[in-house]
Amino acid sequence: MSQIAIKSTNTITIYGMVKALIIIDNGLIQEVLDYDTQVDCPVYDAGDKVVMPGIIDPHVHINEPGRTDWEGFNTATKAAIAGGLTTLVDMPLNSAPVTTTVGAYNLKLSAAKQQLHTNVGFWGGIIPGNTKQIKPLIKKGVLGFKAFLTHSGIDDFPNATEDDLRKAMPIIAKYDLPLLVHCEMTDDFKLPNPDPQSYADYLASRPKYWEDRAVNLMIRLCEEFKCRVHIVHLSSANSIDAIKIAKKKGLPLTVETGQHYLYFNAEDIRNGKTQFKCAPPIRQKANNDKLWDALKAGIIDFVATDHSPAPPALKEIESGDFTKAWGGIASLQFALPVLWTAAKQRGFTPADVAKWLSEEPAKFIGKGGRKGKIAKGYDADLVIWDAEKSFKLREEMIEHKHKITPYLAETLFGVVEQTYIAGVKVFDKGEFTLNKGKAILANE
Repeated sequence: MSQIAIKSTNTITIYGMVKALIIIDNGLIQEVLDYDTQVDCPVYDAGDKVVMPGIIDPHVHINEPGRTDWEGFNTATKAAIAGGLTTLVDMPLNSAPVTTTVGAYNLKLSAAKQQLHTNVGFWGGIIPGNTKQIKPLIKKGVLGFKAFLTHSGIDDFPNATEDDLRKAMPIIAKYDLPLLVHCEMTDDFKLPNPDPQSYADYLASRPKYWEDRAVNLMIRLCEEFKCRVHIVHLSSANSIDAIKIAKKKGLPLTVETGQHYLYFNAEDIRNGKTQFKCAPPIRQKANNDKLWDALKAGIIDFVATDHSPAPPALKEIESGDFTKAWGGIASLQFALPVLWTAAKQRGFTPADVAKWLSEEPAKFIGKGGRKGKIAKGYDADLVIWDAEKSFKLREEMIEHKHKITPYLAETLFGVVEQTYIAGVKVFDKGEFTLNKGKAILANE
């Protein structure tokens, strides 16, 4: 690979957003130099566009094999590079079979071959009875494990009990991998006579305390087993204080929230709009403002999409029935503009966004020494984007298999212009410049 350079007056480096010139060779960042440095190689001048480390999303449901009519490796990873995402980590559900055995994992790898447009790694799953599969899955290269404390939405990925976790966590801790947990613990609470089309009723049907007591359980187990615990898609601000205390103790606890909890508020969701259904649910503005505060303070470590698409029939788009609709937000391609639009309104900078979408997720998946920063020796995974330009999201822009997303018709800031993976330009101003299959780095 021949040497190239990229320069911009807004390059996000380890020193903040500065004027810089990046030298790329053999897939790596060779040097980060002064903006005006003269070099003997082709130079792409990005002007005042933001040059940022490629986005890493460690919470994506690609749904292949088995439920490829929901999404799939080809469509998910193509959507990813159109949005500046250079590394994804695929959840062990909602594929069929779920990734809870080595056999299922091998099927997943086979399905991914010659389909990937971006780097993809994989989580394994923890379900009742699969403790003996944990070590073999680690040996095969999974980056960690996911468990649910409530029904996952599909019967082939049942929730883990505290007893299941007590068996799994010492093994996971031994290998210093994270245990990702969907924190809701349900009980007999039921809303009397809910209106199936009412968002307020759906929200009330999944109370905060379900989430809070699950978080408290995982903090307790984290402390007991010294196992890395990661709270996925935190939505209840009531758990923030407990998380803050746990982190002050030095527990190996990390937390993510989702773009949808930071961008939308329950007060603005109209009845029957099932494209907004997710679990835990999108809560009220007062709650979500506290999530922003926790993100700013570093109590929440990063932001991930939890891209969980489904066909229109499963989303009950026509009926608007929240009680029957699949719960999941489709948003992978728009991770950057959604977060930036909301962050910009609150006075944050592109450097903040780079921390939440690139640097911290890279650390979390164990790639902090290779990815997530523009620095010498790091992988040349980059996104170039226009922070000042806005667009109205239209169906024809969407590369996901299905065009259902709550962001449709929203005006978003942050237009992705180019995406580079290992120094190779794979997306350029709306055009895909590399054929699928050339960017396979599964579980790198």
